[in-house]
Amino acid sequence: MEVKDIFSYDWSYLLPEFIILGFATVLSLIDLFAGKRVGSKGIGILSLVGIVLAACFVFVNISTLEQPYSYMADTIRVDNYGNAFKLLFLGGTAFAILLSLSYLEHGGVVHRGEYYYLMLTGLLGAMVMASSADLITMFVGLELLSLSSYILAGMRKKSLKSNESAFKYVVSGGIATAVTLFGMSYLYGLSGTTNIYLLSERLQEASMMGYQFIVYVAFAFLAVGLAFKISAAPNHMWVPDVYQGAPTPVTAFLAVVSKAAGFALVFRLLLISFFYVPSDGGRFFFAEGALFLGLMAAASMIIGNTMALKQSNVKRMMAYSGIAQAGYLLVPFVPPTTLFFSEVIFYLFGYLLVSFGAFAVIMVVAKEQQTEDLRGFSGLYHRSPWIAIAMTIFLLSLAGIPVTVGFFGKFYLFIGALAQANYWLAAVMIATSVVSYYYYFGIIRQMYMRPGESEAPLAVPKGIWLFIMVMAVATVFFGIFPGLLTEYIQANFNPSFDFGSMLPGN
Repeated sequence: MEVKDIFSYDWSYLLPEFIILGFATVLSLIDLFAGKRVGSKGIGILSLVGIVLAACFVFVNISTLEQPYSYMADTIRVDNYGNAFKLLFLGGTAFAILLSLSYLEHGGVVHRGEYYYLMLTGLLGAMVMASSADLITMFVGLELLSLSSYILAGMRKKSLKSNESAFKYVVSGGIATAVTLFGMSYLYGLSGTTNIYLLSERLQEASMMGYQFIVYVAFAFLAVGLAFKISAAPNHMWVPDVYQGAPTPVTAFLAVVSKAAGFALVFRLLLISFFYVPSDGGRFFFAEGALFLGLMAAASMIIGNTMALKQSNVKRMMAYSGIAQAGYLLVPFVPPTTLFFSEVIFYLFGYLLVSFGAFAVIMVVAKEQQTEDLRGFSGLYHRSPWIAIAMTIFLLSLAGIPVTVGFFGKFYLFIGALAQANYWLAAVMIATSVVSYYYYFGIIRQMYMRPGESEAPLAVPKGIWLFIMVMAVATVFFGIFPGLLTEYIQANFNPSFDFGSMLPGN
């Protein structure tokens, strides 16, 4: 590529990424040369400004972008598929920083300035993953997010649990990266290209030329490697230790932003690359591939919900709940329907609200009680009724109880499974959801039916109290009016490929 070709592109569509990159760079310099004068809270507020500014330009792209716009031989593709995920990433990172402004005052994090711009670099990696149309840029974005997450998980240097979580995260993440790269090497060897849209055509040709088994092996390695990023079985065992040891805002960041980024990559890579691969049952993605992902989904739901039953640490319980949520989010893949994209975006949006609200409550209770065990929630209703009610709403949403956004999220996934005649997977969804009631209601039982060690009012910072209330109200609002969100998604976001024409028989 010549220099003149670089200037021929309209780079305005990448302004969200450039803004996050610029703020991360400038804030690192500010922290280096004027960190004491500006203060860590000032750096955190400036990080929020950058995120809000980037979000504004994402909305500009949504309103002005009529067709996908690609850069540099289609390595980066800006489309409304990526824009939908970018809004989730930006919102999740902004919420994590809002929680961090309070948490860092007592959380044992020494290098607070680094904490904020590492979140921005992680956010940048997630945004690159959402817009990548090439294996190379996908891997660069994946590693940028992963490396930032490894460091963030171990930011509490004097905490043994934090050190342990970071070490386990790095080791398991390195193994998962190797497995993912191994799968990508097969794709390149079979096709001679790293562009996923060319891969879609050439993998079909390779399969028809007798390399079908190797294509299947590549799919298996990629699915298992990417399962680490979405915290799904069989690459799920790192999750409880990392969630428990990481700072609570980082735990929320990993639970939502990192998971959503993994799904953005799974959609873009697996769905497009393997969609036209033939098999004895028709198309691989609707036969063997769907069965493989279905088994991953079922294993994640069963393992996550059953292992959560015996947890006494709330963050570990939420970790196993997150594994189960990954299983639910894989259901629309088995096989995909024409509405799979809106179903997943709706579910991730609801999960964003509920997760950050729940982790905000956990952060406040853990700070006051000096424990993350379930007993720390004992008598919470008598000490802070509004916080207890908000936490109840979050837990009911995670359980999929009506009048919450989580209910409609699971309902849409369930209906999609029935539409594809996946009765066994729908049955697993129902059974595991019922199992989840036990441990979710275990927290509620502690808040309302168990006496606390003290009846003194719970000390909640005003900003965190407002944040929790907004998340609770939004959880109920979109549970009562889910159509407002689903209509907005369907009207403004397009997966950028004609999914209907790709279905079997078309």
